[in-house]
Amino acid sequence: MPGLEFVLMKQLTWNGPLLLTLLGIAALYLFAVHRYAKGKTILLQPFCFFTGCLLLLLVVVSPFAIISHVSFSLHMIQMSILYFIVPPLLLLGIPEQLLHHLPRLLKSRWLKMKPFPRNLTLYTFAALFLLYHTPFILTFLGGHPALLNSYLLLLFALSFGMWHPIASPDPLLRLCTCKMKQYAFRSGLTITPACLLFIGAAFLQNTANPLLMQLTAHICIPSSSGAPTIPSLVSLKYDQLLAGILMMLLHKFSLIMVLRLERKISAPFYAEVEKEAGRCL
Repeated sequence: MPGLEFVLMKQLTWNGPLLLTLLGIAALYLFAVHRYAKGKTILLQPFCFFTGCLLLLLVVVSPFAIISHVSFSLHMIQMSILYFIVPPLLLLGIPEQLLHHLPRLLKSRWLKMKPFPRNLTLYTFAALFLLYHTPFILTFLGGHPALLNSYLLLLFALSFGMWHPIASPDPLLRLCTCKMKQYAFRSGLTITPACLLFIGAAFLQNTANPLLMQLTAHICIPSSSGAPTIPSLVSLKYDQLLAGILMMLLHKFSLIMVLRLERKISAPFYAEVEKEAGRCL
């Protein structure tokens, strides 16, 4: 079997199609903001959108997407950024004015469609996220790349629905401040089981890392070569413990970040609402 250095150096390349897609989305965003929301966009919104794009570039398009499978802790950094940080940044980065200039078909059939119940979306994401990190599901998906990609894509789509109640581009569709805090607390509770799964597994006897099977699929190591022999960066026990702690911390960080960003981005909107309310008195 080729040495770790040779295999990784050969396979650590950027995902060309996804890179072009992401660049196209960024260019389309710039055009749309300049065309339809120029002078009405808060400077913080493009910053959020492009930060989200850069993070998506890091965790999905760059070689880090492959390296993250070497250990649970690196993998949880990737997953936490992908599902807890990128979606709300992209949502908050879309100016409200853009929603009113989308094509009529998209505007009437998609944006006005009744959203998925927020609690159902949150619980569905949390359940699938927990299942994904069970050893059986990880091992099974690791041997079926097409199913793995479909599963991760579904989680990514659900993550937008999960964050929509507190990070919707339309301020009218966001929860009020009090309900936002309740929703954030509920979100933390639903993600906790997945964190505890890693922390608990750290104290159980376990000698295999299912993520390495996904890595071997990515770097095209023949199945006839036997079980993966790529070493983890740290011992499996401490790796899983660190993964669970990192996931909890990054999720908590994302909730605090989103609530603060939403407050700053929504400030002009609520100021205008109060101004209009004052005129009616």
